[in-house]
Amino acid sequence: MPRRSLPDISIRQLEYLVAVADAPSWAAAAGEIGVSPSALSQGLAELERRVGIQLFESVGRRRKLRATVTPVLDHARHVVALTRDVVSWADRLRLADTGRVSLGMIDVAAVVHFPDVLRGFRSEHGDVDLRLTVAPSRSLLDDLQRGALDLVVCVEPPQPMTGIEFVPLLIEPMIVYGPPGVPIDGPASWGPWVLFPEASHSRRLVIDRLRELGASTEVAAESHQPDVLREMVLLGLGWTVLPRSQGESERGELAVGEQILERQLVVARRAGAVTDPAVDELARRLTR
Repeated sequence: MPRRSLPDISIRQLEYLVAVADAPSWAAAAGEIGVSPSALSQGLAELERRVGIQLFESVGRRRKLRATVTPVLDHARHVVALTRDVVSWADRLRLADTGRVSLGMIDVAAVVHFPDVLRGFRSEHGDVDLRLTVAPSRSLLDDLQRGALDLVVCVEPPQPMTGIEFVPLLIEPMIVYGPPGVPIDGPASWGPWVLFPEASHSRRLVIDRLRELGASTEVAAESHQPDVLREMVLLGLGWTVLPRSQGESERGELAVGEQILERQLVVARRAGAVTDPAVDELARRLTR
């Protein structure tokens, strides 16, 4: 049986699809990529025709992506991000503007584990424009997937991500901490908790492990900032689970419990991306 020929899908049509998925409305998506709403609609209708499946469904007066077309959207994100990499690389080569790295890190990576790597890289490569974003893992990986970041150091996500490759960096023990003076007994006595927000990779690891141990999973408060979590525990608002480097501080001693799990930190990159040599050099230093 002859192989079906590939549909003639344009990168522009895939860019339209990503824009509609990420923007709050079709009008906003059109404005983001600089086309009229009618041109956006026509381009996506043509994409549907060429792919051969219905990508959108009507919900009231709005058109929304069908939940079943996630593989198409993942493919679109990957292709658009890689195309942006090539365009960015070509622009830098044409303008002799080589040496630019957009790096994303979770706070503990930037402040505790890799500050010497960053200082050394900047000292030896003063001509490189190093731009650092510190944010939670999920936000960083979303930015990496859409092409806004070149490298990310974060907590390993629970599932693989389309178009992203991960290299292990280090393992962090995660420790239970209680309010000062509170006895650390068995898991049944732990909680309530002050934890990272629900979308956090670390939060998911912690909640799954607490369930395995038979501990309460009631969450009284949450924050992306480990220092804020520590302060809430010091105030007696609940217990927390943090890496030792973030759970212990000169600003007050928490009751220190046991290690209940480990989390893997990784460096993440877009698979197959055309990158600046400076990106490759920083990735080597991080994984050394």
